[in-house]
Amino acid sequence: MKKTLTLIVTPSFPNPNSFKISPFSTSFLVTKLPKKLRKKRKKPDSPRTRPVQPDSVRIPHFESILNRDSVFRFLIKSKEFLSKQPECILRLDDAGKLHRELGFPRGRKVIKSIQRHPLIFEVYRHTDNKMWLGFTEFAEQLLEEERSIMDSMEMDRVNKVRKLLMISKEKRIPLSKIYHNRLLFGIPEDFRDRVAKYPDYFRTVVENDGKRFLELVTWDPILAVSELQRQFIVNEDKVMKAFKFPVKYGKDLGLDENDTRKLNLLNTFPLVSPYSDGWKLDIWSLEAEKYRVGIVHEFLSLTLEKRASIHHIVEFKEEFSLTRRTYEMLKKQPRTFYLAGTEMNWAVFLKDAYDENGGLIDKDPQLIFNEKLFKFAQMQEGEVVSGAGEK
Repeated sequence: MKKTLTLIVTPSFPNPNSFKISPFSTSFLVTKLPKKLRKKRKKPDSPRTRPVQPDSVRIPHFESILNRDSVFRFLIKSKEFLSKQPECILRLDDAGKLHRELGFPRGRKVIKSIQRHPLIFEVYRHTDNKMWLGFTEFAEQLLEEERSIMDSMEMDRVNKVRKLLMISKEKRIPLSKIYHNRLLFGIPEDFRDRVAKYPDYFRTVVENDGKRFLELVTWDPILAVSELQRQFIVNEDKVMKAFKFPVKYGKDLGLDENDTRKLNLLNTFPLVSPYSDGWKLDIWSLEAEKYRVGIVHEFLSLTLEKRASIHHIVEFKEEFSLTRRTYEMLKKQPRTFYLAGTEMNWAVFLKDAYDENGGLIDKDPQLIFNEKLFKFAQMQEGEVVSGAGEK
């Protein structure tokens, strides 16, 4: 007889009072720390973000000038772009697509940048029921003042262009390059038309590919004197200390500090004039480096603010026989040049052109106008405006 084992399972019911059911579940929420409590991510170290100068030798007033450029990028670029448009106006819809031309951040609304400068720009509805961007009446007065400055400084700008051509390798520069960098030298927007007034100085040549060049017609020995040469006449000792081209010699010479300095000075001078045929020298020779240092110094001395960015210098690389090692070359001359910004996007300043507070010692009338424009650009509607139309 078979025995059968029967299992009896009694169901177990939980005690309804053993847990509580929340009417709302928050399990799907991700808890986030407030921004001020989060750890800041360290930016990756790269030439794009790495400063040229370490903190120990950084000069704040030069670095702040680059920050100012960033603040007023929209003002400067939009002013230039609008000035070239018919009737100096632009449809707001079109302006929103021109972030590169107008200088506002990509992906942002242009109206936010416009509203930062209410005394300069205005938006209004035209008879076509479209919104348009233009200058305020006050800004138009300022622009008229600027045109007057351009006219009064025309001969000075003509001589700047003549000197640029004289230090160039072939005594010719593409018109497009001069036009693209015109603000650097205070050259007016219509300079391509103005050069026709000076046939004794300039000639425009069109190549087979359609590229237009501006060529030097006559060499002027009076203009062929560099800024360094003028400074040397006034203060010889100061100029002799401005550069350093160390002599490569063995340590076994046993020279003291004074003898070493004298030996280095023998190697430093004479500098090679930027108005000479220094481009014919052996490219890696010491004399060729002296020539290139002189070229950059003279180039900067011709600019309004005695400074230029890497983009300006690279654009004239071929005309001025510069090498890919220009950055390293300038860093070796810290007594004369100051490099600000980052390793990938730097600017070079002529240190002696600025006072101890970072102000230019000699200001061009165009620069004085620019400073006034920046002041008005930061003001809001309703603030007292004075100085408009003053020369």
